[in-house]
Amino acid sequence: MIRTYTLVFFFMGFTLLAFGQGQVSGLVLDTDTGNPLEYATISLLQKGDSSLVTGGLTDTNGNFNIEVNPGNYMLRIQYVSFETETISDVQIGEEPKNLGEISLKPSTSTLSEVVVAGKKEQTILELDKRIFNVSEDLSNTGRNAADILDNLPSVTVDVEGSVSLRGSSNVRILVDGKPSGLIGIGDTGGLQNLSGDMIERVEVVTNPSARYDAEGSAGIINIVLKKQKKSGLNGSFTANAGHPTELGGAVNLNYRQKWMNLFVNYGVRYRNRPGNGKGYQLFTLPDTTYITRRSQERTRGGLSNNIRVGTDFIFNEFNTLTASFNYRISDGTNTSEILYRDFTLDNDFLQRTLRTDNEEEDEENQEYELFYKRTFEQKGRELSATAQYRKSDEIEASDIVESAGIETLTPSLLQRSNNNEHEEQWLIQADYVHPVSDQGKFETGYRGTLRQIDNKYLVEEQNETGIWQPLAEFNNSFEYDENIHAAYAIYGSKAGKWSYMGGLRMEATDITTNLIETSERNDKNYINFFPSAFLTYTYTQGKSIQGSYSRRINRPNFWSLNPFFSFSDARNIRSGNPDLDPEFTDSYELGYLQNFTKGNIYLGGYYRHTTGVIQNISRVEDDGITYNLPENLSTQNSFGLEFNTLVDLLSWWKINGNLNIYRAITKGEAYGLVLQSDAYTLSSRLTSKWNIPNIFDVQLSGFFRAPEKTPQGRRKAFYGVDLGATRDILKNKATLALNVRDLLNSRKFRGETFGEYFYQEDEFRWGVRQVTVSFTYRLNQLKGRQRDEGFKEGDQGGEGEF
Repeated sequence: MIRTYTLVFFFMGFTLLAFGQGQVSGLVLDTDTGNPLEYATISLLQKGDSSLVTGGLTDTNGNFNIEVNPGNYMLRIQYVSFETETISDVQIGEEPKNLGEISLKPSTSTLSEVVVAGKKEQTILELDKRIFNVSEDLSNTGRNAADILDNLPSVTVDVEGSVSLRGSSNVRILVDGKPSGLIGIGDTGGLQNLSGDMIERVEVVTNPSARYDAEGSAGIINIVLKKQKKSGLNGSFTANAGHPTELGGAVNLNYRQKWMNLFVNYGVRYRNRPGNGKGYQLFTLPDTTYITRRSQERTRGGLSNNIRVGTDFIFNEFNTLTASFNYRISDGTNTSEILYRDFTLDNDFLQRTLRTDNEEEDEENQEYELFYKRTFEQKGRELSATAQYRKSDEIEASDIVESAGIETLTPSLLQRSNNNEHEEQWLIQADYVHPVSDQGKFETGYRGTLRQIDNKYLVEEQNETGIWQPLAEFNNSFEYDENIHAAYAIYGSKAGKWSYMGGLRMEATDITTNLIETSERNDKNYINFFPSAFLTYTYTQGKSIQGSYSRRINRPNFWSLNPFFSFSDARNIRSGNPDLDPEFTDSYELGYLQNFTKGNIYLGGYYRHTTGVIQNISRVEDDGITYNLPENLSTQNSFGLEFNTLVDLLSWWKINGNLNIYRAITKGEAYGLVLQSDAYTLSSRLTSKWNIPNIFDVQLSGFFRAPEKTPQGRRKAFYGVDLGATRDILKNKATLALNVRDLLNSRKFRGETFGEYFYQEDEFRWGVRQVTVSFTYRLNQLKGRQRDEGFKEGDQGGEGEF
């Protein structure tokens, strides 16, 4: 299977390399502010009849690069609310042609109607990151943030909501470039409650420079929320419904004037998602041997609300102040029924035990932020500063009933638990960029985060007289204090076809954990340096090779250190480990990127060396209870090869493919056991999108993840297929969408775990095949298709869906 996938993707990749053509490039700027215009529409037209030959969009820095056959063309640049700029004579030969800076003037007239000439590409490959415009992905309609991340190449989200990148769970998740309470205390808990309709794009940075936090040895995933730039009032309204129960809606509004920009994003979601699983356990304890077969039914649901309000005050062309407020509140319900059936090795039935857990989960998050940006007359010089405060509260209360018997089940145990969490965090950040000569740039900055979490955990059991008594072994108060101060410096420049950037980041970490009831205190204080280096060779325009290096850290988070975590399954208890140390990773990457008229490709290899690697380890005690908690092992060496491509096969057919093949060698020991694995595996995704003009768009996407060994077992293979379709109505002011997630009902997490005295098989899935219907109405926005409608004199290009 691995060999087949490899041949298919590499054949596709090297076939695409054959498209060598002439090239034209340039930089599009706003005449008034000097700022780059991202996603401006670039059109190359035939001289004479002005027919469209090819085109493209500027990137986030305002640059464009288009491949086309040599010849004499007209070039047109279009952007919503800006005057169209046309260059009547563009001679393109075999050598790359750079048009330099092209400035657009804001339009002085109000357009009665805008015919859109372009839309964002679904995937944009850059050497230091990949940008996924998830709002363009039909399969993301009506989804939450966790579903959207799970739909990205090389990114996986497991049944517990943990996110992995290229097979590693040590990934840093940010919102708008900063930590955010929108995704919860544990960094991922709120992903399932964050409405996907509020998300504009997702940026995946696999080898970050010193500019970024050193946290996250596998890289950084940055979720960018919607914020429009069009003048006047504009926005969108979305409502969706699905089966199994999924109801939601979103409002995104923006009002922009010359000196002010006001934006509001609101999302509401109600869900009732079923889940089920089964398992098999063989215990060979010193005093007893038996088999347990486990079946499980879960329902996760509730109501969540997200709102984000902010305003940009544009004092003049050099000074902008942004104030924003994020608020999320959710009332969740989680129901779990676990049935155990115990047998002897001869398959003689012993007993049944049913454990029912009804949990209410209430969560509230508040976030306040001020952002100031100062630019200067010297192009590229800027100063920015951020101050952020966030507060989160979460209460989880469970009522647990355990029943046992052989033929009939009789309630035998009543328990209840209460988990109360409170978090406060301050973030202060300042960054300065200073150009050095024409090609060089120096950057420096500081970031400080002060974070405090209090967690009170109480488990009680009702005695024979009906009195609730605490279970001392599960009760405690846990305090977590984290202070991190960081400073960095970066210098980059260009010499001919070579460009380079080097940087150094220093982070001082002070983490204290305190178990109040048992007076167990742990202090973790360390100062670390994190270098990074990038070297790029551009041998022709649009074709580049880059090598990069960075050193990363993975600090154990709050949940990894908290020794009290789960009590729902009394026979399988998960917990944190206050004694965990951070793991450090040296990451190397070498990649090739080519952009061409019909798309782009990226082929890269990477290597990661990790010390103190953290792995979840399972062990069985004499009482037959399985405990799962993280431990520091010795080392892990990961080797990988990744291939990405986006290509327009025909004017109406686009495909997007990803293949990630990697090997991970893990060594270490825990509890006196030698734990090691040598895993070869792959993950792949292929998306095909068809546009039937004036009828609808259809998208079919599928993924496959091969089996993977772990130090204690094996994760089995699984795959999934999603289908989506949209149709524009009401003169392109609205869109109807139909989405089917897990078309083949195949998304199941399966695995094997083995250790001293036990062997275990597990299978679990969240939900079944889900069908979602949504309706979106755009206010003062129109949606069109560049490749279908072409361009007309006087049309205005667009960013996003304008």
